[in-house]
Amino acid sequence: MAKAYDPVMHTAEHVLNGVMVRRFGCARCFSTHINSGKSKVDFRFPRDLSGEEARAVEAEVNAELAEGHAVTARFMPREEAARRFNLSRLPESAGENLRIVYVGDPDSPVDACPCIGEHVENTLRCGRFAWCSHDFTPPREGEREGVLRVRFRAAAE
Repeated sequence: MAKAYDPVMHTAEHVLNGVMVRRFGCARCFSTHINSGKSKVDFRFPRDLSGEEARAVEAEVNAELAEGHAVTARFMPREEAARRFNLSRLPESAGENLRIVYVGDPDSPVDACPCIGEHVENTLRCGRFAWCSHDFTPPREGEREGVLRVRFRAAAE
């Protein structure tokens, strides 16, 4: 059975990424599984998060969603995008003109990244974000970062 794709969850994932990057200085998630019921993202991270930190991220994501940020897309030459974004997850077949999705003002976005997915046009459509759970897999020997997996929901109210 095919997974249900959900633009609300996908947009919430962008905002979660933006908050995590801004708050902790980590890279954007390296793995995502977006479903309509519950989604998960994996970050390279040096440690587990406390419950207090998880609640603070949840509150910050909800504050950003409530701001009513526009979600827009612009096209950018691959060469320019490579200077501004990590393109390692994009196949060469994505072409020379890449679609960049912006949450908020493109000059100072909550989040911006190459993306081919569907999104809502405004973060108000995402409703409430819920940080359902998280777990941490410590780094393997010789690595500096483990994996922080975050499970979340977002649903229009």
